Amino acid sequence: MHVRAARPDDAEALRTAVSRAREATVFDDIGAPLLDVSAAGVREAAAEAEWSFLMEGEDGPIGVAIAHPDADDAAEGSGAPGADGGREAELLALWVHPNHAGEGVANELLARVASSVADYGVGTLRATVPADSPGATEFFSAHGFSHRGTRRGPAGDESIVVADVEALR
Repeated sequence: MHVRAARPDDAEALRTAVSRAREATVFDDIGAPLLDVSAAGVREAAAEAEWSFLMEGEDGPIGVAIAHPDADDAAEGSGAPGADGGREAELLALWVHPNHAGEGVANELLARVASSVADYGVGTLRATVPADSPGATEFFSAHGFSHRGTRRGPAGDESIVVADVEALR
């Protein structure tokens, strides 16, 4: 298995992998639907995000992570200032094929995102987790994310969690 930068032409292979896992969408932060897995939907998401990474196994894609700097400074190539004055980026999507859960795929993808965002001066990675998803909350907590706050989102209450990028590397 290896992680590499995702390319727009990965869209069909990723769509197929997600569909074979019997999932209809790639979820944001292992929670709410982020994008449809049509080739066009995946291609568009990967093209718009600053950092998109694909984990490949022998049979094709087994994981994907997509992150983007906050909008305020996206044109400058770094995230917007966070609550502590440091730069922030948002983890938009993190998906691991269910057959590869527990194999460290998410760890490698998070480490790759962290290394890439750090190169752009980002010190904090932020994710949004459905408040009613204890599995996602536990996952992020186990990976060094801490609770920053709660907000009302389109799918209900969401917890905002943050992690120091250096701790994820």
